[in-house]
Amino acid sequence: MNINQAFKILSNISDPHIARIITDAMPNMSRFRLWRISRQLRANVPVAKIIHNKWFYGLKFYTNKWTLDPRPDTETLVDAVINDYKRAKHISVADLGTGTGCIICAIANNINADGVALEKSRLAIRVAKKNIQELNLDEKINIKHGDFGNPHALPNDAFDIIVSNPPYIARDDNRVDAGAMHDPKMALYADNNGYAAYEKIAQNAKNWIHDGGRIYIEIGIDMAEKVKEIFNRTGWIFINSVSDLGGIVRVLIFEKHNKK
Repeated sequence: MNINQAFKILSNISDPHIARIITDAMPNMSRFRLWRISRQLRANVPVAKIIHNKWFYGLKFYTNKWTLDPRPDTETLVDAVINDYKRAKHISVADLGTGTGCIICAIANNINADGVALEKSRLAIRVAKKNIQELNLDEKINIKHGDFGNPHALPNDAFDIIVSNPPYIARDDNRVDAGAMHDPKMALYADNNGYAAYEKIAQNAKNWIHDGGRIYIEIGIDMAEKVKEIFNRTGWIFINSVSDLGGIVRVLIFEKHNKK
């Protein structure tokens, strides 16, 4: 089937812009493939999950059903790190719950940084490994299988900064958009009204970072005060908050200081 025929059929199902993205990515699709894509669009499967790639911070990342699709909101997290460390000679980074690897890859591609991408899903690790290799960042980023809920997941006092976009949606929250229903639940939902991952990270990450090191963490809407409280009571010092383009506080920055 030629590209114009496919475009016409997909335009009747979805927005013409979406149809064009798909046909540009798959110009020689079979009738069976077109039928399958049509079903996916009717089921609100995100375009990234159909064409298996998503642009993030100027880089193209492979994605599939085992990973959270990179989102523009998370670019705020990358911006915050790059703005603070763009003149640094070198920093070591740990990315907790790396998924596609988009955060640590974007950081390592823009400043002099290397580090570890920690992920507990072995299927997501395959995706992150593919992206790291295709972006030629193999020598800068190592992938480690592990859970940030485990205090021994990473070596003590090993990193200058830690970054994370953890799961933060409460399990009974029904405000998730239709596209997110096709992302892995373990990357979206957390216990304790969405705060369980922050509690684990606040407790464990302080062992993995140098004194004076910082953690940059993404948060959901209206979660700032509660997350600050969680990190403050485990010994972190609040440094700053960063808002996304919509003016929503999206990133919190904390610093570690050992008590003397």
